[in-house]
Amino acid sequence: MAESVTIARPYAEALFRVAKESGNLAKWSEQVPVLGQAAANADVRSAIGDPNVAASQLVDFFRAACGSAADDEMSNFIQLLSKNDRLALLPEIASLFESYKRDEEGTKQAEIVSAFPIDDSQVKALVPPLELVFNTKLEPSVSVDSALIGGIKVIVGDRMLDASVRGKLDAMATALNN
Repeated sequence: MAESVTIARPYAEALFRVAKESGNLAKWSEQVPVLGQAAANADVRSAIGDPNVAASQLVDFFRAACGSAADDEMSNFIQLLSKNDRLALLPEIASLFESYKRDEEGTKQAEIVSAFPIDDSQVKALVPPLELVFNTKLEPSVSVDSALIGGIKVIVGDRMLDASVRGKLDAMATALNN
């Protein structure tokens, strides 16, 4: 998968640069994930690889996925990807674009893993102290892992804060074994 990300990176960088320079970053940040989700669909993936499906049909499909926001820049980008047989890279391009956008805004993705489901109000209360710990604005995503037994684990980039019961038990086991 690293190869597809490597190939997608120049497209994502160029797309981000164009969106930023044209002042349309907000519009593009809404549309690029739509394109990525459409391209990630199994039926669309098979159509992208199908030699019986014309490139113009694929371009029209992706323009339609953007709806009324498909301006000339978006159409040109979709046509460029189609011409270079890179439409299948749209999920990676969307992911990289979002990463560049977060970097520009000074935010980072925070993966909060909890032993039990937590609601939006709990997440909102949890984010400000985590922003102080990680010294950056965070955009949280939450998942549940019952193997943690209790507490949470927060992953931001290559840093992790483990405040789970499982983490404490693992630390105790390591201390006892040494």
